[in-house]
Amino acid sequence: MKEMMATIGISAVGELFADVPENVRLGRPLDLPKGVSEPETIQRLKDLAERNISSQEVISFLGGGCYDHYIPAALDHLILRGDFSTAYTPYQAEISQGTLQAIYEFQSMMCCLTGMDQSNASMYEGGSALAEAISMALSQTGRQAAFMAESVHPEYRRVTESLIPKLGGKFGNLPSEDGLVDTSKLAEQIDERTAAVVVQYPNFFGRIEELDEISAIAKRVGALLIVVANPLALGMLTPPGDFGADIVCGEAQPLGIPMSYGGPFLGYLTARTALLRKMPGRITGCTVDNRQQRGFVLTLQAREQHIRREKATSNICSNQALMALCATIYLSLLGEHGLQTVARQCFQKAHYLRREMEKVSGLVFPFSGSFFHEFVVRIPNSKKILSKLAKQGTFGGIALERWFPRLTDHVLVAVTEKRTVEEMNLYCQQLKGVLE
Repeated sequence: MKEMMATIGISAVGELFADVPENVRLGRPLDLPKGVSEPETIQRLKDLAERNISSQEVISFLGGGCYDHYIPAALDHLILRGDFSTAYTPYQAEISQGTLQAIYEFQSMMCCLTGMDQSNASMYEGGSALAEAISMALSQTGRQAAFMAESVHPEYRRVTESLIPKLGGKFGNLPSEDGLVDTSKLAEQIDERTAAVVVQYPNFFGRIEELDEISAIAKRVGALLIVVANPLALGMLTPPGDFGADIVCGEAQPLGIPMSYGGPFLGYLTARTALLRKMPGRITGCTVDNRQQRGFVLTLQAREQHIRREKATSNICSNQALMALCATIYLSLLGEHGLQTVARQCFQKAHYLRREMEKVSGLVFPFSGSFFHEFVVRIPNSKKILSKLAKQGTFGGIALERWFPRLTDHVLVAVTEKRTVEEMNLYCQQLKGVLE
């Protein structure tokens, strides 16, 4: 240490922090425990990890934006290759052809699923992807008001409501009726000052919004339609682009990315051509060189996001390349028909469970009509019931009261292709047992 300090011309380590004001310094040593050996450290971390319960150990009906889907074994084998897992971001595009090709394929697949013209090279997660989408709409229209459906994921709402006001944006709330956007209220609330209407498809309650009607109402006042979509559901549902959506964004965790107790995840952002120059982050393009060989480039980059950040339109200048690669490999392994099969299984199994749960005395289903693979059920004394189910090895769903105080005892139940008939029947039997 003395040699190092002598080399850089200081006499004490504290001089390295001379620029830090005294009033923000800790003023005492860090309160850290005594160091331990490597085996002790590993055991301590193991003990902490075992406090968690993995979805591999229980039957999970949890959803709300993070889902327990089957991930093909080949995906891990490929994603853990050193040339993929160590590649970060293609600053030097001319020598990053493999990474850029993978990103280009990801963008192409997301455009296919959403019915949009272009995609960027991914975002951090669904909430920030939505915030960027709203920012694009404000910039494109020159308006400041965005109306967001109550049925949009509440955590995405919190992210956007913390970021967009800093850009001068204002929010209006679109109330729900039977778990869907109340279109009559929508038509009354928006006007020529509205930049965007934001809905989710399927929405947070699992319902499938009437996008054609919502789109027509938004277009009448010149507002953009932003759709937060589950990309796996788009293997079965009509793409939002077919309903006139201007921006489609969301969370791509269902596409081959583990739940991992909450991340890392993968946001995606797609849009129509007219919005291309408003799109944040990386965009990979395909071209040919002077020998007519196909090559990949980073195109339409806002350089100020790297070197003149005070002029940036976004703080996004990176991408979730490894997570995007997960989604790309997953979609490639399944193909068009495989994705449709997974989506249909989610849909059919969710409807089977709903029918079986209707036979359980005491359960009430507050929302009628179509849903994809999640639905809301009112369970008496739901917190205790969910706790009892967890002790029996079943995660029965998510209590909605956490975000919606009026929805006391309402539980969001999700079903994926992994759930078997035996598991769903067991869930219903367990519910009968704890409700009696």
